[in-house]
Amino acid sequence: MEILSVKTEPYSDQTLGTSGLRRKVSVVKQPHYLENFIQSVFDSLDNFEGKTLVIGGDGRYYNDTAIQALIKIAIANQFGRIIVGQNGILSTPATSHVIVKYKAIGGFILSASHNPGGPDADFGIKFDTEHGAPAPQDMTEKFTLRTREIDHFWWADIPDVNLSVIGEQTFGSTIVQVIDSVKDYADYMQEIFDFKRLKKMFQQGFTMTFDAMNAVTGPYAVRIFEELLGAKAGSVVHAKPLPDFGGLHPEPNLTYAKELVNRMSEDSAPDFGAASDGDGDRYMILGKSFPVNPSDSLAILAEYLDTIPFYQGKLKGVARSMPTSFAVDDVAKKKGLALYETPTGWKFFGNLLNAGKIALCGEESFGGGSSHLQEKDGIWAVLCWLSILEKTGKSVSELVHELWNQYGRVYTLLCNYDIADKKAAEAVISNLKEKLPHLVGQSVKDREITKAFVFAYTDPVTKEVTENQGICLYFEDTTRLIFRLSGTSSVGATLKVYINERITDEKKLNGEPFVVLSDLMQISMELSELKHLTGIQKPSIMT
Repeated sequence: MEILSVKTEPYSDQTLGTSGLRRKVSVVKQPHYLENFIQSVFDSLDNFEGKTLVIGGDGRYYNDTAIQALIKIAIANQFGRIIVGQNGILSTPATSHVIVKYKAIGGFILSASHNPGGPDADFGIKFDTEHGAPAPQDMTEKFTLRTREIDHFWWADIPDVNLSVIGEQTFGSTIVQVIDSVKDYADYMQEIFDFKRLKKMFQQGFTMTFDAMNAVTGPYAVRIFEELLGAKAGSVVHAKPLPDFGGLHPEPNLTYAKELVNRMSEDSAPDFGAASDGDGDRYMILGKSFPVNPSDSLAILAEYLDTIPFYQGKLKGVARSMPTSFAVDDVAKKKGLALYETPTGWKFFGNLLNAGKIALCGEESFGGGSSHLQEKDGIWAVLCWLSILEKTGKSVSELVHELWNQYGRVYTLLCNYDIADKKAAEAVISNLKEKLPHLVGQSVKDREITKAFVFAYTDPVTKEVTENQGICLYFEDTTRLIFRLSGTSSVGATLKVYINERITDEKKLNGEPFVVLSDLMQISMELSELKHLTGIQKPSIMT
């Protein structure tokens, strides 16, 4: 085996977003593009020689090629052991667990999460630390700085490694270990949840359907829900991970999981429906003809999490991303839990989890997690819901209506505006920022603006300040608009507009969010001057 030093030149666009590096496949295929980034990460780490590295991915297009490159560069950089999921498959939460279980120095996750896959679609790669958490901002900044000056990378001149067979292979001083993609994670779930009770629920006739969206959670869902818990065969649909997700958009929401939504609206619908996204870290929950808003889901998890023995005595605090509705706030207040409001991006929950300040966290984009891992976890969230249903004996809709009746309903609407011209998207935000000093006290369509500010976050643990995390406009304490640019787009930009309003009138708890919040949506368009600045007249997606 020969170790080569390969000369290269830096790329100027390898700045990391909230979820690592995401680019179109055509960009990543440029000569040495991926190799530069991988070597830059290694160059930014300390004392990794002889240590363990974990590699996993969601099976999307180009993952197989990228994983082989990663292995060869890691061998050349003298890692002692490289753990890879069979056929390169490891969900994001499973990768996090494997990193911690095997005491790895960290790991790479090759995924663009909920973004589409295929030759003309998206590719992503990020690094998780030894805690199984996304690399913090100071670390990702080091990665970015190194990509701008790199002049060579190390390469092991070996054939591609066979990743289809579980076992160990040795290359020089490095062992490449291929593991069962599902086993470690499934074993861990059985430590958290009472599988005997859940299996009995299925034996008594409980039914479910889970849409894996031809993404990474298919094998996990089949093993856990069908084989271990006894859900009938075929309960998991779209179970085989495919490079292009079978043409599906692997984001679990009402728009892209339409087949699941339709199934749960049929007269013969099962008791429970769920879905997960491309890399397994997001989820969606549905009852019969009843989709659950992710903010309401977080509130229900907060209400019942300590009924699961694993969490008894551990639920001292809960965190939500700033755009997540305040539904969970009322639950936290009632239960005497500390509540933290963070910027969007899972890494902001990491310090709170590490410090033991929270045991539950979630975000408006169908992400949820807990102190069991430092990544969000779709299958875990589904198992939480199953456990709550088993414990209470209630249906999905009954649980949500109980929440609304007790605290009021926080109507939520997310409008995504996909803007091809990133500068035009940035102009919308700049325009709003210029208006902020003059907005408080103004009335728009008979609604008075009471607060207007740019959200900034001071980490309670590190005291690090993160600024410019979205523009917040409050019309009263229970009504707000939020404007922010997404950090997960591979091209252009996505302007996200979040609309929240809490309503306590019992006669108005069962309305349609699109109708109830229609005037606030119009106000958001008027204040942002979106049509004037971008030419866009309506959202690409509303959920």
